[in-house]
Amino acid sequence: MADAPDQRWAVKPGERSEPRVERDGTVWRIRSLAVARQVLRARDRTTQAGFTSEKIPKGYLKHHPILLSDGPLHDEQRSKVARFLAPTVVAERYTGRMEACADRLLATADAEGSCRLDDLALLYSVEVTAEVVGLTNSPVPEMARRLVTFFNQPPFDIARADLGRTASQWASAAVNGLVPIVRFYLADARPAIRARRREPQRDVISHLIAEGYNNADILVECVTYGTAGMVTTREFISMACCHLLRDRRLQERYLAAAQAERLAILNEIIRLEPVVGHLYRRAQQPVEVAEGDTTWTIDPGHLIDVCVRQANADPQALGEAPLGLCPARPLPSGVNAAGLSFGDGAHKCPGQPLALLEADVLLTRLLARRPRLVGEPRLGWDNLIEGYWLRDVELSFEAPGGDSIPR
Repeated sequence: MADAPDQRWAVKPGERSEPRVERDGTVWRIRSLAVARQVLRARDRTTQAGFTSEKIPKGYLKHHPILLSDGPLHDEQRSKVARFLAPTVVAERYTGRMEACADRLLATADAEGSCRLDDLALLYSVEVTAEVVGLTNSPVPEMARRLVTFFNQPPFDIARADLGRTASQWASAAVNGLVPIVRFYLADARPAIRARRREPQRDVISHLIAEGYNNADILVECVTYGTAGMVTTREFISMACCHLLRDRRLQERYLAAAQAERLAILNEIIRLEPVVGHLYRRAQQPVEVAEGDTTWTIDPGHLIDVCVRQANADPQALGEAPLGLCPARPLPSGVNAAGLSFGDGAHKCPGQPLALLEADVLLTRLLARRPRLVGEPRLGWDNLIEGYWLRDVELSFEAPGGDSIPR
């Protein structure tokens, strides 16, 4: 194992891979894949604690947001929304739209001879997500800029009751959160809601209207779906492209493969490079977890930090070279090919088929142009989603001598 390859790019300074289960006061850190799955499947004993959800006022909405709800309500919400994100529905309903969007954006890049992939992936992911949600009554570039502003938030420490923020930081968080929401509502959500009240479509907003959601409820769900669909897919596309460009053999394999194998490669990349690095749960009842002969009991009120990056590279579950790229690697029974990158249990992200197909449609077209990575992308970390971001992913479609690369 000493010579096993380490192909992970997004390595956060200070994060440890041991111990596998660690208690620090009232905070538990889970780095074992097996124990992490037990925690995430303790559906009746834990509640959502990530994304500052415990600090979001809940009394102003008629319907509890799907990201924050738990128990039977969450199950009902997921079952009704699932029809928009089922693999066959995604493939049949959205592939053509993805292809048209990718071709249009790449045609512009062709004409310019280069592109910044993180910017292109932002426009692409927002446009595709907008189709699914129903946010199609405003220009995509402007909506994308408004969605990005949601992440301009001061840092916080989720383990502290006050999130470790000062009074001025809380004021900044309120302004930086509410102002973009108002702008997004007026420019993007309200026009879409009005249009679908007049003429329903096959999208999430129309579904929510039929379920009796008012405008405030729909706004919250639009923000949830819009930001989730944007930020995770944008970063994943950039990261996957960088890996494929840096590994010529894997790139050639990807371009020559059928779709099933291409998706296996993408699942392995996001297993290695999960966009969201931590998932948080709050124990509401005693949670008993075990590994081997050791059992732990997590008391009510304790915070559970599921360390996704560490669990996804757990050598006891992944076998040899857990930090290497090995598509279609053998996995324990029931473990998703992407590990915990899309979560597990009741809060498992239903958008995995959409995100993978979305990435595949763009990357197959992009890599067929044989781009070159110019310079070194910037890697940073977002406190709100506990994940990485990649910026300045500069691609050139010209040969080193300045000529356009033949298609």
